[in-house]
Amino acid sequence: MSIVLTIFLFFLNVSYAFAFAVPKPPIVRQLSTSVPSNSTESSCSSANGNVIDECWRCDEKWKDNRRNLADCAVGFGRDAIGGRAGEYYTVTDSGDDNPLNPSPGTLRYGATQDQPLWIIFDRDMVIKLKQDLQVASYKTIDGRGNNVQIGYGPCLTLYKVSNIIINNLYIHDCVPTKRSLGGYSDGDGISIFESRDIWIDHCTLERCYDGLIDAVNGSTDITISNNYMLNHNEVMLLGHSDEFSGDQDMRVTIAFNYFGEGLVQRMPRCRHGYFHIVNNIYREWKMYAIGGSANPTIFSQGNVFIASDNQFTKEITKRESVNGDDEWMEWNWKSEGDEMVNGAFFTPSGNEDSPSYAKMSSMVARPASLLKAIHPSVGVLSCVTDQPC
Repeated sequence: MSIVLTIFLFFLNVSYAFAFAVPKPPIVRQLSTSVPSNSTESSCSSANGNVIDECWRCDEKWKDNRRNLADCAVGFGRDAIGGRAGEYYTVTDSGDDNPLNPSPGTLRYGATQDQPLWIIFDRDMVIKLKQDLQVASYKTIDGRGNNVQIGYGPCLTLYKVSNIIINNLYIHDCVPTKRSLGGYSDGDGISIFESRDIWIDHCTLERCYDGLIDAVNGSTDITISNNYMLNHNEVMLLGHSDEFSGDQDMRVTIAFNYFGEGLVQRMPRCRHGYFHIVNNIYREWKMYAIGGSANPTIFSQGNVFIASDNQFTKEITKRESVNGDDEWMEWNWKSEGDEMVNGAFFTPSGNEDSPSYAKMSSMVARPASLLKAIHPSVGVLSCVTDQPC
């Protein structure tokens, strides 16, 4: 073999590798206040207090028992069963050539079927959708065991559906696009519209055009847990508008998430409804962490808030009210057991003993000190067959 041919084949192989290699998702950096620990062991420890992870991650046969995940949700989205009652569907094709007539083997084909399905993947893949994927009811999209990414195009939409579980996906660089049947997608990572019984767990989300996760227009009974969010401006919108009264019964639990580097605001921004924000870590937001308007009830419990060194961004909360302080001082916003670091502070309001807090206390909080003592095990997981995940 000539040296010229050898060099050509070398560069061809290198080009192929770069073209088709799936980059790894970002990993949470160590908290300065935590001690090093093995993420799997800490997640299996009863002292950790993460009841979701304790429910399934210690099982060496997690791959054979994937459907057990559906029994592990907590909070307002705890009744989401996804595709537990259906067959497995394996994604073998990362393409999305024809959104109106998707090919069998693609994610779109499985996610849009009428029957319940538990969707898994046969290998690592990056899925670049041509249009946003409107997931049908009773679906689980389960990326465990592979590096599955949805990005560089429109992403996921839950429109008038119920019983959805989304687990272990890296969702990033989502953009709006025109739909074949009219209208445009928003450019959210996950857009939830008039849907219920939704659970989004152990995903990593960053750099989308609009929100990372938005829930609007009467959506309710949602749990957003164990996710790693980073590098984004308007992170999470919960509630369509101040005027839309259909969101008054919205209930969302936000638990065990890590709001990391490069986030600006809306973690979340709430309108109307009831929001239990429990056992999350917030790190160095650039404007504010938790905001709202239109009289939402917000219960912040057992979180760790680490402010940046910027003296103008120490406050965790932000309220938007057309009638000023006299209006928002009546809204029920409460902090209980939160740990404030580097000058962070939460401004409470309303009646500290309001019965509304009992209505929206969706799970038992663990002490915030535990979050600082154990390295966060959030976002997508590197699960290996026949080992605890």
